[in-house]
Amino acid sequence: MRTYAGHSTAEKSNELYRGNLAKGQTGLSIAFDLPTQTGYDPDHELARGEVGKVGVPVAHKGDMETLLDGIPLDQMNTSMTINATAAWLLALYIVAAEDQGVGADALQGTTQNDIIKEYLSRGTYAFPPAPSMRLIADMVAYTVEQVPRWNPINICSYHLQEAGATPVQEIAYAMSTAIAVLDEVRPRVREELMGRVFSRISFFVNAGVRFIEEHAKLRAMAVLWDELGRERYGVTDESQRRFRYGVQVNSLGLTEAQPENNVQRIVLEALAVTLGRDVRARAVQLPAWNEALGLPRPWDQQWSLRLQQVLAFETDLLEYPDIFEGSVVMQGLVGELLAGARAEIAIVAEHGGAVEAVPYMKSALVESHRERIRRIETGELTVVGQNRFTETEPSPLTADGDGGILVVDPDVERGQKEALAAWRAARDQAAVDGALAELARVAGSDENVMPATIAAARAGATTGEWAQTLRDAFGSYRGPTGVGEAVALGDASLEDVRDEVERLSEALGRRVKILVGKPGLDGHSNGAEQIAVAARDAGMEVVYEGIRLTPAQIAASALQEGVHVVGLSILSGSHRELIPSVTAALREAGVGDVPVIVGGIIPTADVAALRAAGVAAVYTPKDFDISRIMRDIVALVSDRNGLSATSAADSRST
Repeated sequence: MRTYAGHSTAEKSNELYRGNLAKGQTGLSIAFDLPTQTGYDPDHELARGEVGKVGVPVAHKGDMETLLDGIPLDQMNTSMTINATAAWLLALYIVAAEDQGVGADALQGTTQNDIIKEYLSRGTYAFPPAPSMRLIADMVAYTVEQVPRWNPINICSYHLQEAGATPVQEIAYAMSTAIAVLDEVRPRVREELMGRVFSRISFFVNAGVRFIEEHAKLRAMAVLWDELGRERYGVTDESQRRFRYGVQVNSLGLTEAQPENNVQRIVLEALAVTLGRDVRARAVQLPAWNEALGLPRPWDQQWSLRLQQVLAFETDLLEYPDIFEGSVVMQGLVGELLAGARAEIAIVAEHGGAVEAVPYMKSALVESHRERIRRIETGELTVVGQNRFTETEPSPLTADGDGGILVVDPDVERGQKEALAAWRAARDQAAVDGALAELARVAGSDENVMPATIAAARAGATTGEWAQTLRDAFGSYRGPTGVGEAVALGDASLEDVRDEVERLSEALGRRVKILVGKPGLDGHSNGAEQIAVAARDAGMEVVYEGIRLTPAQIAASALQEGVHVVGLSILSGSHRELIPSVTAALREAGVGDVPVIVGGIIPTADVAALRAAGVAAVYTPKDFDISRIMRDIVALVSDRNGLSATSAADSRST
């Protein structure tokens, strides 16, 4: 039983972990901040506004030791949500355990370490696909012998569903990723070890509110995983072919509108992964009721933990054999999902496997997500409190001064920068330089990168230094956006908007052009992609360059492209720092008159400050009607160019 937790500093997160363990939590699930996840130190330009926001910053072994202070690592099962820099964070964990007198062979836990889904949905990649897969395979090969109780990778279908995946796509793309990883590992280990390798591969899945279908999905995944082990990799030990997974229930379906409804959603989603004993989750972490609003507080996390404890200890959920055994309905549903998944796996294979098929899978997810949004917009898919039953009383849960969420002190970033400078000043720089030079040499060879990585961690190198050494060796990479490849749909809800765009373009003398940008390190691009696709389908010219842009890059692009409007998307809580930086950069570039709109997880209390910084309109998850947003954009551009008397965007209640 876990809660996904970490924020501000290693000290504050350690205090949070100890409190959660005292309340009955039975494992750790560490959330790292975006600079740590993407391989940047707190003082890097791209880290601005992101330090300590969505997780804990860990820049070196000292931070890891502080994070785990007083937590016995020989008894703890630790899950680390880390992918691009997974090898580095595991190395820091190993070194921290050594300082506790705990050997690597005693460590239990999981590194997420699934880079394919980062290209598809979450965006915290650091290196190109081929060297990223090499890092994963090196980790698997190293841990199977040196850290034998560790799960070196968590094939992660969770974020695929968050990006819009259907159950069939979630199954197929996760299994295709597993095939790519195992095929990459196979040449690195002795053939007799493949059973052990297979048994250490775990999964991290999503469970949505359609919990019967979600349970069937898990049964289908178990069948396919057993087949893969037996037929493709020759694993004869049935216990090594067991489908082992942890789960975070669905966050995509959590609503900002009437957020109290999220509690019952979370409970129903937890049932999907606990009702059937034959495919019951090995670990469960539940989101808090307010994660569509911002960061949950310790009390909110306690509530999520108590939900699990009530299910486990008050109900009779765990007392019976598999209650779905023999169910005709469940068998039929599993069969349908298996047939669809096998067909989709075959398509991925035709594209050359999961690595080569990233552009295909990305565009497929964009299209699936667009279809989900269309169904919500039209009312085909009911979301209680959002598009139906919207009448509501004021919520006492959000009535307090902080709006019902945790607000990270903006001074945390300054403190982390100062602490990093002190760390660098006190360490043995010659030892660090030597360790990084050895890491660079190994990266250019075919040797396993883990020993050199652990040596760099021991020497006192930083997260940014380790990642930059590998960036220098491996090169840089920008993942596909899926926007250009997504099929254009004749969406009836956009017909009127298309007419308005045509009239406005004619009046302007050229096509209406929008720049969609994601400043900072937030890689959750689903919303930005949907806006970009809708704007394209409405007849606008769209400039969308993907994630991880600096304010200066966004301003330069706005100037060069001659855009009429800039749309910015941030879900990491860094909007208070980054949005004013972008508007200032636009003014410096001479395009300060271009209107800026902002979307993301933005508390109501922050809207006034964003408007004061020059933002024309703010959209949050409650604004699910994308066609309405398109009409707002047309009205805003018309108004700014003196072509209409009023602006729908400026008349919005926000």
